[in-house]
Amino acid sequence: MEQPLKKTSLYDRHVAHGGKMVPFGGWDMPVQYSSIKDEHLAVRKHGGLFDICHMGEFKVSGSSAKAFLNHLLTNNVEKLQPGDGQYTLMCQASGGVVDDLYLYCLEEPDVYLLIVNASRLEDDWQWMLDALSKSTFQPSDVTCENLSDQLGAIAVQGPKVRSWIDTCFSSVTSDQAIASVSQLKKNQIAAFQFENQQIWVGGTGYTGEDGFEIVAPNEIIPAIWDTLLSKGHVGCIQPAGLGARDTLRTEMCYPLYGHELTTETSPIEAGLGFFVDLEKGDFLGRSALAAQKEQGVARRCVAFQMTGRSAPPRPEYAVLSDEGEPIGTVTSGTSSPSLNNGIGMAYVNKPFAKPGQSIAIEIRGRSFPAEIVKKPIYRKA
Repeated sequence: MEQPLKKTSLYDRHVAHGGKMVPFGGWDMPVQYSSIKDEHLAVRKHGGLFDICHMGEFKVSGSSAKAFLNHLLTNNVEKLQPGDGQYTLMCQASGGVVDDLYLYCLEEPDVYLLIVNASRLEDDWQWMLDALSKSTFQPSDVTCENLSDQLGAIAVQGPKVRSWIDTCFSSVTSDQAIASVSQLKKNQIAAFQFENQQIWVGGTGYTGEDGFEIVAPNEIIPAIWDTLLSKGHVGCIQPAGLGARDTLRTEMCYPLYGHELTTETSPIEAGLGFFVDLEKGDFLGRSALAAQKEQGVARRCVAFQMTGRSAPPRPEYAVLSDEGEPIGTVTSGTSSPSLNNGIGMAYVNKPFAKPGQSIAIEIRGRSFPAEIVKKPIYRKA
């Protein structure tokens, strides 16, 4: 029997704002309110508000939390001080990606927050527990808590957001190193107060624009949403849906699990080797990833841009060489609101994986010219 779609604490707000609701990873989520293009350009020019309550939150703490996470994840947890965050990945022994996620070090001694993808939440949780049970770490020294049902999150993104965000939240203590949200730099996180409750605000996002992600108890998420819309009126803030979130991340070439990343793809193939620290010691997937780094891989994830008029490229479309031979597959594709043409990402055979390479995308049985370009596809002037 098919499970009913879950609703975030912001569902009523989406409906009230005219959100077009669609199924997404088991959730009923807004794909758009006005139009994807309008919301996309609003984020690029002013600011947009995204419901990301469907994502998962895991807390890991204890005397061996840092060592365990360094065993579990590809990036080097040792580099994190309290208030720092990093992009990282969980991998199988084969090097295939279990999930990509954000890891924050919240406080001493050794308290960490993992923000994981909605579609991978249950798999990630089980993978983490299995990894702990198979490791040499004592359960008494590592505490894993799934807080996904207790916490929600909102992303507020855009070039004008920093100018008004401080009107929404207050500092937790007078001696906190970061006294206001606007002081947060990229990948930093700090505690603040809203309605006398502690929340966390991180300087991260999935759009390529300046902005923040706010993690808070579910019961105050609607009030935070209302406050951001009200206070952000001076910065032309508006709600934005999954459609704009996807076009924005595709322009920036940010991977999406299930598209650029799967258990059948590795961070090396995906071009994410920067987030794999082979020097930190052993971790899950290290041997396979080290071998790929040394021996090379047969395919690479590249960005491309259509060079003529065509329908938008879509996932699973074939990528062809100039001679018409299949050389890869599109993983993400869309019409870029910023560039006014088709763009996307694809896995292609390594000999073709270089910027300037002419290719073609097979769209509805016809071949349309494209060119492999440097990442990101969209760059601010």
